[in-house]
Amino acid sequence: MKVGFLGTGLMGLPMAQRLLNANLELIAYNRTAEKLTPLKEVGAEIATHPQAVTQAAECIILMLTDAIAIRSVLFSDSQELAGKTIIQMGTISPTDSKAIRDEVIANKGEYLEAPVLGSIPEATAGKLIVMVGATPEQFQRWLPLLQNFGSEPLHIGEVGTAAAVKLALNQLIASLTTAFAQSLGLILRQGIDVELFMQILRDSALYAPTFDKKLSRMVERNYDNPNFPTKHLLKDINLFIAEAEASGLNTSGVAGVQQIIAATLSQGFSDADYSALFSAVNPD
Repeated sequence: MKVGFLGTGLMGLPMAQRLLNANLELIAYNRTAEKLTPLKEVGAEIATHPQAVTQAAECIILMLTDAIAIRSVLFSDSQELAGKTIIQMGTISPTDSKAIRDEVIANKGEYLEAPVLGSIPEATAGKLIVMVGATPEQFQRWLPLLQNFGSEPLHIGEVGTAAAVKLALNQLIASLTTAFAQSLGLILRQGIDVELFMQILRDSALYAPTFDKKLSRMVERNYDNPNFPTKHLLKDINLFIAEAEASGLNTSGVAGVQQIIAATLSQGFSDADYSALFSAVNPD
């Protein structure tokens, strides 16, 4: 079986490399062609347009920015999707995922979603948390392929359910990071020893490992070489708010987080690591 891969950015590249390491035949496309060089060097077939991927591969994995990008590569130029399986692994809304599923099925293809939680180190090591929205039969059929990304993919439910879980988790990324940045900012402004504060935090029920992962970046204001750029976090929090409001939830608290992320982008940290939220809540 030949596998197609569309979108070899920060996460897509190491995920595609996992497939090559498993000796799977791979054809890949990325809008920025130079990002495909590492895959070409280790034996991947490189496509110059997305249609070549969907034509050549039986299964096409999508690791694209948003639903607009997905539709542009799947449904433009009268693409033939009959007999193809589309596995959507990026972060989009449940509403968009179900709509794309319906379009794929209308084009006689098959669709499932499998968004992942984790960053570049987990993608490289094959230790991502893979959440699958699919029928039970689809989940079992594609489980061996998905296990290249994480050893124990989880079947959440039908299409849309895994997308919802991923948005819920990314909302926590945004809210926890913003809350930690606020607390750390106060500690620094009050001249309190940061390590003493962290010792108390680590020994409490309030602790989350992400706090230590972002601590040095925030203290040093070093947001280079991102695992997850701030602009993508804003995209995801916007998706969460829209979906949550449509479900009847009060999103006023998350709206404040949204404003902080937007302020971070306005300070020029769009492509920086999302720990740059610290600079928005604690300006120089």
